[in-house]
Amino acid sequence: MKVDLLIKDAFVFQTVQRKFSKKQVYIHNGKIYRVSTNQIAELAAYQIIQAENQYLIPGLIDIHMHIESSMIPPETFSEWALMYGVTTVVADAHEIANVFGLDGIKNFFNVDTKLDIFQAIPSSVPSTRPDLETTGGLIGVAEVAEMLKWSKVICLGEAMDFRGISYEPDSLIQQIIRHCQENRITMPLEGHIPKIYDQELADFLASGITSDHTHQFPNHLLEKIEAGLFIQFQKKSITPENMKVMMNENLAEFACLITDDVMADDLLKGHLDGNVRLAISCGLSPEVAIYMATYTPARRMSLNDRGMIAPGKQADLVLLNNVETFEISTVFKKGIKIEKAKNKSDNKRSFPAEYYQSVHGRKLTREDFDIRVFSDASSVLVRAITKEVLGTFTDIEEVEFPVKEGKVKLDLNRYCYLYVQERYGKTDNLARSLIKQPLSKKGAIATTWAHDHHNLMMMGNDPLSIQKAHERIHQLQGGYVVVQEGQVVAECPLPLAGILSQEPLEVIGQQLQQVRHAMQQLGYENANEIMSFSTLSLPVSPAYKVTDKGLMDTKRQTFLPLFIDEGAKK
Repeated sequence: MKVDLLIKDAFVFQTVQRKFSKKQVYIHNGKIYRVSTNQIAELAAYQIIQAENQYLIPGLIDIHMHIESSMIPPETFSEWALMYGVTTVVADAHEIANVFGLDGIKNFFNVDTKLDIFQAIPSSVPSTRPDLETTGGLIGVAEVAEMLKWSKVICLGEAMDFRGISYEPDSLIQQIIRHCQENRITMPLEGHIPKIYDQELADFLASGITSDHTHQFPNHLLEKIEAGLFIQFQKKSITPENMKVMMNENLAEFACLITDDVMADDLLKGHLDGNVRLAISCGLSPEVAIYMATYTPARRMSLNDRGMIAPGKQADLVLLNNVETFEISTVFKKGIKIEKAKNKSDNKRSFPAEYYQSVHGRKLTREDFDIRVFSDASSVLVRAITKEVLGTFTDIEEVEFPVKEGKVKLDLNRYCYLYVQERYGKTDNLARSLIKQPLSKKGAIATTWAHDHHNLMMMGNDPLSIQKAHERIHQLQGGYVVVQEGQVVAECPLPLAGILSQEPLEVIGQQLQQVRHAMQQLGYENANEIMSFSTLSLPVSPAYKVTDKGLMDTKRQTFLPLFIDEGAKK
């Protein structure tokens, strides 16, 4: 017999033993045909790759991620992810769903890709409830029922509404969970469980959710795994402290590595492969890191035809020059070598016309950005958000400001305005709030890439700059804009649904890098400027965020007045 390909003399990853052994790997019709210690005389090959001193591992599998976070459609993402050894993903498209609902999901995935893209049903569109945030789309039980019929759907995407899941048996998310349990009994139910422990964790897990990908901490890691959760480590949770717990307690069976979100400029440098390298540098052995990026995610999602190198498995493979540094030499998808991603700007597929005109809402004037007080007080006590420098969690403080001519006079060297305007043309809500010390120079930042509702969020210490950023976002029909001293200094247009671009990744990545730099020049501090700013509007992230409906205590899902004195509020 003659097979398509023989990869000869590689150190092949032995999943069962978590070690490498020199083997011969025969590939035929896109699958692994035979793995043997010695070359088999009866098996000839049309092509032979001599891989001596190289390491052969299964293709990387990312089971919790959002393609839209890279700000590109699936066809562009496919080329780049494959180049980094990622051969399978499970994509939760709740970003496009928040803008255009089920129709958005259908149009987004209406394309063939070399990358295997399985789908998670977006369970939280909106992330909470329509009375707490306005979205363009809604995923209810009827939409879930339709998606359950799709062959590529293999799990329920991250369920995020803590109160609805834990304490409201008739909530929409509970109805969705029950429908999945009744109609797809074995389907994994994915969770979003930040800083929830003890009794609250038990209340949450009573729903049947069995995974968590949010920020993990070493003192609670074992508690979550012993409670039955499969842990998915995104970048910010891949720390020496967490990896030490994983190694010392031998917990690899109960966890995997994922990306969740990879920005466009970061995708130019890597994807899940970067998190594998990080895990190794933080103390995971290379063998355990590979195991948690291939086999455990495949098993979690019942992808039984991949995740290990064995007969009958799909020939999704990665050759490494160095296993310690995870240096990728060659990637194979179904036994075919993957070429480098190309910088293409032509042959863009067409989306419906309304997808390019999705940013609505009235034009705001200078006066819209004032915070007015309706009392005779000479000063007013207000609530202001405080944020982390390293993460996305927030808190709140009470601060007193003077009032002049009925307007709050901020200390603009220490506080900024933060606004969220509904952009779907449904309510034209404009929520006003304050945030402490995000900028040190005069300017503003605005975006429609505002999790997860993707309304128009604006922040700044100069109302004229905020107005300029607002105007520019409307002109671009979505994206990121940074304004300094009234002048646009950086922008990343996202005209497709207000969250995506069809330009080449190199172009988007450069634009986004310029936005990051401009944010830094204004004095905005965070390890991930884009994600930290965009999640200031995410009402399922601890602890205080802003939607178009107002300032929210996200755990209690209650709105807080901006003014402590009820008589002063608008």
